[in-house]
Amino acid sequence: MPLDYGRGGGPAAVHIDHEQCNACGLCVRVCKGAPLYLEDGRVQVDQARLFGCIACGHCVAVCPRGCITVSGRDLSPEDVADLPPREARAGYDALHALLLGRRSVRDFQAREVGPGMVEQILDAASTAPMGLPPSEVGVLVAAGRAQVRALRDDLWRSVQGWRWLLSPAILALLRPFIGREDYRGFKAFIGPALAAYAEKEREGVDWFFYDAPLALYFYGSPCADPADPVIAATYAMLAAEALGLGSCLLGFPGYIMQYDGKLRKKYGLPRKIQPGLAMVLGYPALRYQRALRRRFAAVRHVGS
Repeated sequence: MPLDYGRGGGPAAVHIDHEQCNACGLCVRVCKGAPLYLEDGRVQVDQARLFGCIACGHCVAVCPRGCITVSGRDLSPEDVADLPPREARAGYDALHALLLGRRSVRDFQAREVGPGMVEQILDAASTAPMGLPPSEVGVLVAAGRAQVRALRDDLWRSVQGWRWLLSPAILALLRPFIGREDYRGFKAFIGPALAAYAEKEREGVDWFFYDAPLALYFYGSPCADPADPVIAATYAMLAAEALGLGSCLLGFPGYIMQYDGKLRKKYGLPRKIQPGLAMVLGYPALRYQRALRRRFAAVRHVGS
């Protein structure tokens, strides 16, 4: 049954140039939506098989003769490009060096981030994998300190209406319903953090977005896998690092947006969203001299 939800709109159209096709079967092998199959030495298309064409593009990417085009579900022949040569791609050592050099930056220079660099970051982030094509991830861009401050002020005003929920009496009433871990998180982290934000606001210091010149908020539609906007934000973070920018991922703006309908309406966001991740970016004001290594809580190998 063809998938038809979100931006999907049914199966994508698959065209095969049979004059060029030698029926090698690679496209059939990678087709997990299952509309492609081999019959009598010829690649056939049946959109009624399993999910139909979901426009993952694997058949297009694997075909050695370029015989296949896919149109629909936000994919077109114009979206297909040759792979960069292997020598032009980052090897493990270069990638690992980039990852080691990344820090969560909260002090930024006065320099603004140019629109060309913003487009580069978004272009890189758009290559992120997703649960099911087409992407259900949206991005809210606040470029320039004035826009970032306006967004921060709106988020902060929204939070003010929730602070009563963090009073000791209300938390005590909620504890049986939210569980021990959430209770401790609200009491020991979220409550004190909001109090610290408020104190810094009175001092004229921005602890919400750190006076950053650029903010990106990645959110998902209700049809998105919850991981989709998080992965896209991670790609954006790495792209920013490669461009010489610092970044800091922030979870709380997504939850404010998720529960504040007026704020979503003001910024043109869908009525229902997956909270995703926000990120502030800019040129780092400080130069870091050393890298830090982290460890997973546990790594367990199956069968060992």
